Amino acid sequence: MHLNEIQMRDPFVLCDLQSATYYLYGTTDKDPWRARGVGFEAYTSRDLAQWEGPIPIFTPPEGFWATHNFWAPECHVYRGRYYLFASFKAEGRRRGTQILASDGPLGPFVPISEAPVTPADWECLDGTLHTDQEGSPHLVFCHEWVQVNDGEVCVLPLSEDLREAIGSPRLLFRASEAAWTASLPRRDGSLLVDARVTDGPFLHRGRDGDLFMLWSSKGEGGYAMGYAKSESGSIDGPWVQQSEALITADGGHGMIFTTFEGELMLTYHAPNNTPDERPIFVPIEERGGELVCR
Repeated sequence: MHLNEIQMRDPFVLCDLQSATYYLYGTTDKDPWRARGVGFEAYTSRDLAQWEGPIPIFTPPEGFWATHNFWAPECHVYRGRYYLFASFKAEGRRRGTQILASDGPLGPFVPISEAPVTPADWECLDGTLHTDQEGSPHLVFCHEWVQVNDGEVCVLPLSEDLREAIGSPRLLFRASEAAWTASLPRRDGSLLVDARVTDGPFLHRGRDGDLFMLWSSKGEGGYAMGYAKSESGSIDGPWVQQSEALITADGGHGMIFTTFEGELMLTYHAPNNTPDERPIFVPIEERGGELVCR
């Protein structure tokens, strides 16, 4: 298969050096918005051009709490195991990030805890793993605009086994701090048009030690993706937003990986409407302390 044949939102690539294989994960349900959640599938490739799959990697077990919105799985290698960070929701339950684990990159992945690690009374999504310079794991995630109007990106310390949060969330920044975001109507019935989205945070440590965070929102031309940079080089920032978005052509929710040839690559989905979304790969480079698409 080629990328233009793969319907996928929120693509995430894991590069396995030992097998010289790329693993592509993402939101793969055909209707991820209204239909009941089916699960997650992955694809494999040796060259980023030809892909094999889909390969089922997670099917909800009997009694699994979530029923809808199986979104944005990310596969991270942590202490020798493979962990899937993904968003889930059910009627009467807040959307949250749950962590699943497997001994291999193609699963099967199983939940490592009974519930999401995000706060039970918060609407949350798009959790990603960040391991700080002391080796401690953290969850970086979005506190959704549907609940707080001005979407937030927060960080939450995790236990060493990733099974639970061990502290309170800390606010890193709000969507309105970025000039490239556009407003949309609130969901509270007030008719105010000042809500702003935060989606898909992803941390990238630059070759010179800079810490960048990709994240997505609604821009003037549709879905868009920009980035912030930590002035301290640590997760607590302060975070400085770039004045212009990195991707403006109705695409976003991306991440950065290094190819087997040593080239930095950005992946994201475009366009943003279902069922037309496809994974996109674009070379990217660090230039003068900034990220620049080539």
